[in-house]
Order: sequence, then structure tokens, then C-alpha cells
Amino acid sequence: MCIACAMGNAIFGGFEVSRRTLMRGAGAAAFTAGISPGDFLCSDAGAQTFGDVLYTGGPIITLDDRRPVAEAVLVHGGRIAAVGTRAEVEAQKQRPARIVDLKGRTLVPGFVDPHGHMVMVGLQALAADLLPPPDGKGKDIAAIQRLLKAWIRKNTGVIAKYKLALGFGYDDSQLKEQRHPTRDDLDAVSKDIPIIIVHQSGHIGVVNSKALEAANISAATQDPEGGVFRRRDGNSEPNGVCEEYAFFHVLGALAARFDEAAFLAMIKAGARFYTRFGYTTAQEGRATKASAAMLEKAAAANMLPIDVVSYPDILDAVEFIKPSPQYKNRYRVGGAKLTIDGTPQGKTAWLTKPYFVPPPGSDADYRGYPAVTAERITAAVDLAFANGWQILTHANGDAAIDALLAAIRQATEKHGKRDRRAVMVHGQTCREDQLDIVKELDVFPSFFPMHTFYWGDWHRASVLGPERAENISPCGSALRRGLKFTSHHDAPVANPDSMRVLSATVTRTTRSGYVLGPDQRVNVDAALKAMSLWSAYQHFEEADKGSVEVGKLADFAILSDNPLTIAPEKLAAIKVVETVKEGTTVYKRA
Repeated sequence: MCIACAMGNAIFGGFEVSRRTLMRGAGAAAFTAGISPGDFLCSDAGAQTFGDVLYTGGPIITLDDRRPVAEAVLVHGGRIAAVGTRAEVEAQKQRPARIVDLKGRTLVPGFVDPHGHMVMVGLQALAADLLPPPDGKGKDIAAIQRLLKAWIRKNTGVIAKYKLALGFGYDDSQLKEQRHPTRDDLDAVSKDIPIIIVHQSGHIGVVNSKALEAANISAATQDPEGGVFRRRDGNSEPNGVCEEYAFFHVLGALAARFDEAAFLAMIKAGARFYTRFGYTTAQEGRATKASAAMLEKAAAANMLPIDVVSYPDILDAVEFIKPSPQYKNRYRVGGAKLTIDGTPQGKTAWLTKPYFVPPPGSDADYRGYPAVTAERITAAVDLAFANGWQILTHANGDAAIDALLAAIRQATEKHGKRDRRAVMVHGQTCREDQLDIVKELDVFPSFFPMHTFYWGDWHRASVLGPERAENISPCGSALRRGLKFTSHHDAPVANPDSMRVLSATVTRTTRSGYVLGPDQRVNVDAALKAMSLWSAYQHFEEADKGSVEVGKLADFAILSDNPLTIAPEKLAAIKVVETVKEGTTVYKRA
């Protein structure tokens, strides 16, 4: 998700300062994105670290193949001291322990985020919520306009201070009109306030005339490399729809007015939001100079309730790429991030074959486009390999994947093979022949199967067509090759909803109920490993995280139901009841 650029981070941080009630855990206006006061029950001040703790009274899914399930687990000093039957664990106690009765609920390892943008997750709580059903009410352009007007009325202080209105989550594929809103649609909301709305993919946005004026965008403005200003029919006047780096340029032009305090407050809110879904490790999947610097400050101020690993942009923030295997105040840099293309649902991913239905104004051979040149891709991967940095690369389209694999092959031949765990992020249109190369080159795939729920029908009908759409995010094909993989949410493209990730990876059921690519489904055990044990492996943290084993960190999620025994179609309805980080409760469902 490219929206995690520095200016994007800054803009959303600014709105956090204007709504400090979110951080105080009180006030109805602070909870407009489904956050309730109970979600902040275990704040920094309220969280308590106890002595030894024994969890029992419900199934414990260990994800340790030597002992897949257990009756009890003992925690000492933030780490797991014993796992087994209740009697076995009781026998290993060295001192009295507080007993936590699971009351039939299921304990699993804490989830490790393989790809998301933690700094941006507070966005959905701060901006106008334009998501379509079932998550929101943005079903048509009239609804988008109503939601924006309501947000502006409720946020007069924000408007007065920052002179900007922001909305997040509209999706042209789900709108009744089956098109993007335009500047004219947003001008109908306001011609006096700059308005920016962000597509749910994070790769496209729409601005009104006032925002174009403020960003100095006109008919004479050239498209930037890796981006497009869509134009009005019949002339070169921008119509308000901005793709990729064109969108980031406009957003950046309006974002410099926001301050450091705002940024830090948003980071804290984002990390807290992750805990609602059982994540004990979050990822900042494309840190820039601004966000990397602010994450360091947030960690120094002990603001992070869970671990956060970041990957600074290798083209933007190379000076911040100082990987460390150790966390300091729950923060570390894991490596570097590279972005090659855009998003399939927004039709900016770079494909080898044309889109099934090209975007308006495009010819029949339209295949998307790269965000960077082949030379920059090769140079970035070479730089990472030369320095021993792990590199995570956003590559959605199969043409982008071809470019990534070619660069990795060249860098491997130059620098030799070693355990680098270079990650292909998304890889949604990865072909079978490409998966063979992924295995050959030891590339680690991190897939996005949540797409099958949110955009599966759109992929079949418009993006890829019925045949290619079946194999989007090919988890099953990877598993059949013996490849570990991870499943991510790319928040805030979607909420960091662990159970929705699990459901989509197991069932691949679309909004309409169609099973998209049944051969790409995997069982619950593999899907859970893709969210915890294999995610820990992706981050070189498998010795400490990802399974309930003696010696590992006591990072747990407690679930309302057992995902191994519940009907697959009910997986998405499971609730995270409690999140435990190193033996300390950091979230408890009210």
C-alpha cells in the first residue's frame, strides 16, 4: 500500500491531535470507527505485570507440531515456562501462580503482522468513513457526499485549524455507479474546503477543485513518474481522480501543516487498534523519513504496547535502514521496503496481459504500469543484498513479479546465496511458473487472501476475468510446493481483522458467496501458521514468537471460539477476547 508515504502519515497524524479524547479513552466522538472505551481498558497506565501466570480451562492451540494442543501453559518473566497437561504444568511450578480460567475459550499464539501499515491504522477512526457495506455505508456517490458533509459538520475545529476534509475507504467497485467520484462530485460537498478522499486500496484518491488549486495542479501539470492525473473527457483538465504518485503528490502538498505531537498520538492509537485483533507484533510496512523518525520517538517515549517492526522505503528513507534483531522499547527496523506497482482492484497493478475491462479512457491493451523503472528495481535489490538487508517488495501484478524475480536472481548471482528471506508482498497474480522461481530463489511470499472476500467478485467481473481471478493470492499452490507463506491484511486497506484474514485464507468466499479458487484454499492449521509461526519466521523471529513453546515470549490471543472445530463459514465471526503481550494483558474486550 503506497499511501504510507511521509505526507500521508503526517496528514492523518494531524487529525489525531484534534481529537485527543481518543487517547483519553472517553468521549463518543473518539469512537467513530467502532472503537469503544473498553478497547482502551488496558492502557499504559492500567496494564499490570503479574508474577507467574497459569492459563487453563480451554483449548490451547500451540502450532507446535510436536504437541499441537495443550491443556495449560505457565508463564514466568514474560516467557513460556511450561506447556502440557494441567498436571504436567502444575508439577513444573516453582512458585505460586495466578490462575487464568479460559472458561472454554481458545488460546492461540499472538498474531504477527506480516504486512500492514501500523502508523496509518488510526486513519479509519479519524477520517470520514466511506467504506461500502458490510463495513460501512458508502454504497453510492450520494452516500459518499452525505458522509463527507456529516463529517465536516462534526469536525468544525479540524476544518478551522487544518483547512482540509478527509475521507477514507470509498470503493468504485462497490459503488452503485461503478465509477470513481470526481472533482465535480466533491465540489458539490464544498467548493471552499480542500477535500481528499482515499480509495480503500490506498493507491488512488479523489480531490475537489479547491484541493487541486491548493496543490497547484492544472491542465498544464504533467503526470509524474509512476502516477496519473486522470483528465476530463475531451480536454486535459484534471477530473480529480489521482493514481499512485500523482495522488501522493497532491496529498503531500497539503500535509506539511501537521505537527510532531499529532504524529506521535496517531502512532499510539494505531498500535492500540492492532491489539483489538490479537496482534502482538505489528508492522510498519513502508516507513518514510517522517514516519521512521516518529516511530523512533514513540518508542523512546514508551508509547508502544506491542512490538513494531518497520521497513523504511529504500528509495526514500535509506538513511533509516539500520536493521537490528533486537527490539528497543518494542521497536526495531527489520530491513528495507521497495514498491514496484499499484493495486489490482484499482487497476494500477502491472500485468503481463490486459485487464479484463480496461479503466475508462484506456485502450483495450491496458496492462497497468510500473511505479519505478527496471533500473531502480535492480539497483534497490542489489543495494539490499550488498548490505545484508532483508527487503520486502510490493509486487501485485505478474509483470511486477517478473521484474522482482529478475532483480533477485541477478543480485543472488552477484552476492551469493544466503538466508535473506526476501519477501514478495501481495504477489496476487503470481503465476504457477513464477512460484517455481520463488521456490528456487528462496523468496518468501506474503499473500493477501482477504482480497477474495472484499474484491473477489470485482476481480472476476472486471479486473482479471473468471479464469485469472481464480488463482489470485495462490496460497494453495504455494503450500503444495512446500513453501511457507504469510497472510496479511495491509491495514488500513482493511481493518487488521485477524479473523477475517483467517476466514478468507481458509474459505476464499467472496461477498456474493462465491468460492474463488477452491484449489487455493488451505486448512485452518496452515492458515493460523501463516498468521503467527510463519509470520514470525518471515521476520527472523521464529525463536521467540509464533507458537506456544517453552522459552518463547508469552504472546497470546484468546478467542471466543476454537477455529479448529468451528464451521469454516463461521470463522470470521470469532471474536478476540483478550490480547496478551509477554504475560501482560494489553487488550480486553469489554
